[in-house]
Amino acid sequence: MTTTLATRPRITGVGTAVTPASYSQQEVLDAFGITDPKVRSVFLNSAIERRNLTLPVEDEHGVRTPESQGDLLDKHKALALEMGGEALRACLKEAGAELSDLRHLCCVTSTGLLTPGLSALLIRELGIDRHCSRTDIVGMGCNAGLNALGVVAGWATAHPGELAVVLCVEACSAAYTVDSTMRTAVVNSLFGDGAAAVALRAGESPAPSPAGAEPPTVLKFASCVIPEAVDAMRYDWDRVQGRFSFFLDPQIPYVVGAHAELVVDRLLADTGLRRSDIRHWLVHSGGKKVIDAVVVNLGLTRHDVRHTVGVLRDHGNVSSGSFLFSYERLLEEGVARPGEYGVLMTMGPGSTIETALIRW
Repeated sequence: MTTTLATRPRITGVGTAVTPASYSQQEVLDAFGITDPKVRSVFLNSAIERRNLTLPVEDEHGVRTPESQGDLLDKHKALALEMGGEALRACLKEAGAELSDLRHLCCVTSTGLLTPGLSALLIRELGIDRHCSRTDIVGMGCNAGLNALGVVAGWATAHPGELAVVLCVEACSAAYTVDSTMRTAVVNSLFGDGAAAVALRAGESPAPSPAGAEPPTVLKFASCVIPEAVDAMRYDWDRVQGRFSFFLDPQIPYVVGAHAELVVDRLLADTGLRRSDIRHWLVHSGGKKVIDAVVVNLGLTRHDVRHTVGVLRDHGNVSSGSFLFSYERLLEEGVARPGEYGVLMTMGPGSTIETALIRW
């Protein structure tokens, strides 16, 4: 760590948002009339209690007809602008900043394609300064929030004193294929709508938070791509239904778990830190089996992943922004103290594990 802490970017704010309607797993099963015992078991044994979703409207017979791919793209755009704007404003408020202070906006999504990107649409929609630079990261999946954080941390370091925001917006309701197969059950039982934003600024010492600790400094990133599992998480075109369909290999939790130690050891290399020195773990809420695999392979406790488990329980997997939902809960606890270290961890298509080291 040759760069001084004073020049490294700090996380100065975080904000989240979800769509208005929340459903229990049983309510989702009832909404689509799913009766297959095996499919129902996937939903009801997911460690998820509720998720925010925007389901198709009911017709006069109470039937929810699956939307076309065009309708899903329209849904993604509408939900992304709504959730994204809410999460961005919440993040800036916590950072003590205004929309006019924003100098770089990086938007992340994997649940729809927009050209121009979401960043340009939000700049117009919210009246952000037209000179605000922007980046859109599309299609990288659940790991992409940390990929974006790495890129924007570099931008913040190169532009000391200027405010940058990473905004993860996942309208998972716009990326569903609704049928009764086991393949879609794994996906449809897991994901929920959510957006999360995180603010970064380098080159100055911001004021302490109400909890008393200064915002954490981003120290280091480490990645691990697993090429032999490149097809384990992917979008395919479903020719029968005429839309994209997401696939999750049932073995992916064990693949991720088997590589978790490798990437964390790389993250901590040359820092003088051991895993036991990490006080806070903010892990992607990828699913019950994914969390369990990470816990076992890293030797963590259930307390270490309490926020990860809580986000999964209350919102499901909100894809790229999940780890920021956990980070927000940690801040709300007010337990982080100066000098403590945290590890952020996400995983997704590639297959990929991304990590970051932070210090309060």
